[in-house]
Amino acid sequence: MEKVELLLPAGNLEKLEYAVNYGADAVYLGVVDFSLRAMRKGELITFENLKTAIDLAHKYGKKAYMTLNIFAFNKDIKHLEECIEIIKDANPDAILVSDFGIINIIKKYMPDTPLHISTQTNILNYECVKFWQDMGATRVVLARELSIPDIAEIKNKVPEMEVECFIHGAQCVSYSGRCLLSDYFTKGERISNQGNCCQPCRWSYKLVEETRPNEYYEINEDAHGTHILSPNDLCLVHHLKEMIDAGVDSFKVEGRTKSLYYVSAVAKTYRAAIDELYKNPSANMDKYFYELKKVGNRGYTTGFALGNDSGGYSYDLSKGLAGADFLFEFHGKEKINGNELFLVKIKNKILPNDEIEIISPTEQFVTKILGIYDENELELDVGNTNAEVYIKLEQEPQDYKYAMARTIGIKE
Repeated sequence: MEKVELLLPAGNLEKLEYAVNYGADAVYLGVVDFSLRAMRKGELITFENLKTAIDLAHKYGKKAYMTLNIFAFNKDIKHLEECIEIIKDANPDAILVSDFGIINIIKKYMPDTPLHISTQTNILNYECVKFWQDMGATRVVLARELSIPDIAEIKNKVPEMEVECFIHGAQCVSYSGRCLLSDYFTKGERISNQGNCCQPCRWSYKLVEETRPNEYYEINEDAHGTHILSPNDLCLVHHLKEMIDAGVDSFKVEGRTKSLYYVSAVAKTYRAAIDELYKNPSANMDKYFYELKKVGNRGYTTGFALGNDSGGYSYDLSKGLAGADFLFEFHGKEKINGNELFLVKIKNKILPNDEIEIISPTEQFVTKILGIYDENELELDVGNTNAEVYIKLEQEPQDYKYAMARTIGIKE
């Protein structure tokens, strides 16, 4: 039996490279104009470097799926036709779609490229899957609102169709992005299904009675307001075996706008969990859940997977909370005045003698910062956020190219 695919987001070129090195079998990526996530940081993936990005994934023996899953207006169709030769030349392993017009364009110009049907189409039943199969699709991304038994029944009814399911990450308050809140609150400047949602479901709300316009009422006793629309994050690490048994072909992690640390740590954790399950199907997943609590989250839920929840809502928070802080990434190793020191880019303040945890694609261990230095090897009392400094570690990572450091343990 072929092992389930681990599919990670590639919000930019750097995240793509880290995702595949930390264990992803495939990545999904989009150019700004046609993706449902508008990127703002790093070396963004554009039509100019799309081929470079896909070739990078292929260099590591991984697959790259391109997202063209916006709800398209006339101008988008025209723009797509103008760019279609660039996409053909980039040679993605599949194209993720939701709009019938875009499907027609891809079938016309790229008939041999596999079509994956986006979760935007809200696929909830096997007849819907059969419809997309008749349309020529090779894979469907099932709606998050399905339970594991529902998924198993779909796979049983349409065994030839590949099934992709979300296992981790943020959830939408609506059916996978079919929401107008962002459009409404920004007067059309940030349209959800054009890749630029401002996430009003994460905002804090208070109640106003219309005859008392200046009197605000708390919906509960939270002094910061109430996040009545904000879903918890999905985490199905304890149920991977059930999903494998249900016939899921690809495990998808949400998060193209998440940090480099998030993508790397989540990829590493799920890679290890999946690999252990194939060796020992009864393996306990608690240690992996502990690792996932170290990355940003809004509280975890199993969503609809067990059939006994409404998706999970975090009524008291909207910002991600992490059990460990990302401290720095490694930019190289240099010999200065006879001492070998690591050049690092600091994400959160560090101090000499701090105990930290190092993770890399092949390592994970606790060590201590023995010293922090500037480019002249003058010792520093502190390494401040966003600074580039040199450090000496008690134990050094062997695989430091993609290594990163974080604080130890889970914050209560």
